[in-house]
Amino acid sequence: VALLTKLHAHKDVDRVKRTRKLRPGKGKLRNRRHVSRLGPLVVYAEDNGVTRAFRNLPGVELAHVSRLNLLRLAPGGHLGRFIIWTKSAFLKLDEIFGTYQKAAVQKVGYHLPRSVLSNADIQRIINSDDVQKALRPKAQPSALPYRHKKNPLRNLREMIRLNPYQKSITRRALLVQAERAAGKAEFVAKKRAAVPEAKR
Repeated sequence: VALLTKLHAHKDVDRVKRTRKLRPGKGKLRNRRHVSRLGPLVVYAEDNGVTRAFRNLPGVELAHVSRLNLLRLAPGGHLGRFIIWTKSAFLKLDEIFGTYQKAAVQKVGYHLPRSVLSNADIQRIINSDDVQKALRPKAQPSALPYRHKKNPLRNLREMIRLNPYQKSITRRALLVQAERAAGKAEFVAKKRAAVPEAKR
């Protein structure tokens, strides 16, 4: 407890105590009655009373450096768990996993994955003048913007856009209609003229 307080890690233990609650669901009946948040992980190489010292603290988990578990290091797939390394464990990492200059001793044939990029600041690389000069100008979108679909049978302009000859057909139909209307008006006028005034 004194060590955790010195490392400002006892706040995590208090947080774990506060978050302990009953599990919702049937897990309560299956020996998983309580759930709580995770506390710090202590990684050690030599057990000089480390396991006995930390065994009863809520949320504090222990892991041997040669048996590291990814589910403990990054629970839920989230990086950034608070891990306390002992000096012996940290010095033993090079022996287990090796370095870029020296191969691993314990893991036979294991090499540390090298970074594909020497500079990981992608935003700065893309926006640099050298890259921007080599790039082509931004292409315009090939797809036409969305047009509201109109009914060509009711909308003459839409019909002419689909069939340009429709303009001539419509004009001819209007001329024929006007001619018929004029002929009918003339015929009606003649008939009315033929009827005597008394019968009107």
